[in-house]
Amino acid sequence: MSKTSESDAHAPIVEEVFIEPSDHENDRKGTAPAWLISLGAHAVAIAIMAAVVYHQMQPPVEYPPTRIPVVSVAPKEIPLDAKTAVEPTDLSIKVAEESDQPTPITEVEPLDIEPSNEDANADGSPGDVLAVATVETGSTGFFMSIGANSSGASMFSNRQGPGKIRAAREHGGKEAFTRASSVDAALRWFKRHQSPNGMWDVDQYQVNCTDGALKCEPGISQAGNADVACTAYALMCFLGAGHDHLSPGKYRETVTKAVEWLMAQQNAEGVFGERNYEHAIATQAMAEAMGLSNDSRLHASIQKAVDVILARQAVDPQAKDQAYAGLGWDYVKPKAARNDSSVTGWNVMALKAALGAGLQVGNSMQGAKNWLERAWKAANPDWERLDPYQGTSVFPYTYDAVADKAEKTHLSCVGALCAVYLGHHQGDVMLETMANTIMQNDYPTVWPTNTYFLYYNSLAIFQIGGERWEKWVDPVAKLIANAQRNDDSCFNGSWDYAGTKFHGHDTGRLLSTAYACLSQEVIWRTIRVQKN
Repeated sequence: MSKTSESDAHAPIVEEVFIEPSDHENDRKGTAPAWLISLGAHAVAIAIMAAVVYHQMQPPVEYPPTRIPVVSVAPKEIPLDAKTAVEPTDLSIKVAEESDQPTPITEVEPLDIEPSNEDANADGSPGDVLAVATVETGSTGFFMSIGANSSGASMFSNRQGPGKIRAAREHGGKEAFTRASSVDAALRWFKRHQSPNGMWDVDQYQVNCTDGALKCEPGISQAGNADVACTAYALMCFLGAGHDHLSPGKYRETVTKAVEWLMAQQNAEGVFGERNYEHAIATQAMAEAMGLSNDSRLHASIQKAVDVILARQAVDPQAKDQAYAGLGWDYVKPKAARNDSSVTGWNVMALKAALGAGLQVGNSMQGAKNWLERAWKAANPDWERLDPYQGTSVFPYTYDAVADKAEKTHLSCVGALCAVYLGHHQGDVMLETMANTIMQNDYPTVWPTNTYFLYYNSLAIFQIGGERWEKWVDPVAKLIANAQRNDDSCFNGSWDYAGTKFHGHDTGRLLSTAYACLSQEVIWRTIRVQKN
């Protein structure tokens, strides 16, 4: 007898056979032949295999692709009308109260740096300042490589977040924590001495501090506009540590006020200061602020400041094609044949920052390359016979394009840094011989030292890297940190300027503190152009 249920209508048919036993068979049912049992087992196995094959032969189900909506936003056009007067930019940001507490985070990648119980954070709490992230990374900021043949993705990617931690591990040596602690102490000092309007006043900064009865000494205002220059220097110290005027952080209000004050100093032509010196320093600081924060409100004003730099670039009056006659910069006169290396160094750095902020710099960098090569060759007439590994060379303080002559003076710190920024590389005779001169003549071993040289040389030797940086990284960081004032007074976090030697060092404590702080920041300020 066969039976098939309705639920099995589409399944392989399996017949169940019922046999009415006879009395005789009932007597033998316990001894059924083996072939009958084997037949039943094989029938069941065949049925199972048929079911498996049936299901495998069914076509796969195709689902429609998931569609993700994409929102397109047209880029905002920013007018660059050179004839438009620069209006002060409103950068006011509503901050209820600037907090000295670091933003809480859930996880921090540990540093291979010995922990410290020093008051490393702005609120006085102990801890590793490198392990405190106050901003997200990757959403805004510079995307620029400095120099030629660079594979780096961002000039300033080491200033914030994981990039800062990696830079400390890779380039900071054993004293990376010392650097970070020293920088934050300096930033606390700058914050205490900022004027309510956002500036740092060269000869009145000390009146703003309420820490202790003993006040810092006033500085001496120099030619041009020293307040503009020193405010820009202080601002660059905050920016170098990754603090901008838009990102959440303990110094956001301090940075915001500094940016607003500098913007208010710019005139309708785009000039920040009377001379090309302070104008270049202010332009660099503002370009960094724009690039680090991605604040497009600054674009038109900073482009006008860059245009001033381009208009004032010195030229060779004897060049056949005046469109490509650019050289360096002098203190005041636009397009003068005299090229001042100190002034030119700051203008080259300002243009590099401007490039990173997406501003237009024309063919100014090619002109700077012309100045670098001609000035160096004029100061080293035997340059063709120099040994790049053992030889030394100098860089002149001034170069005269008309006479094609250079002073036999020593500013290799400026020449070496500009050489890196303008595309020279390891093995290049110009760069190598100036680096040799720096290591032989300007390696700092005691304080006070020439802090102007200290900053330029720290930047240059970090970029050059190799054995020179290995010799420089820890001893110099320790030297600077040990010279930093650490007492319960207005001086705490600053550096004394007496005996720091360079022309204009008596500008005072603001300047010596800025140069020392910037020197400690070199492992974070810019990515290294070349891998070592």
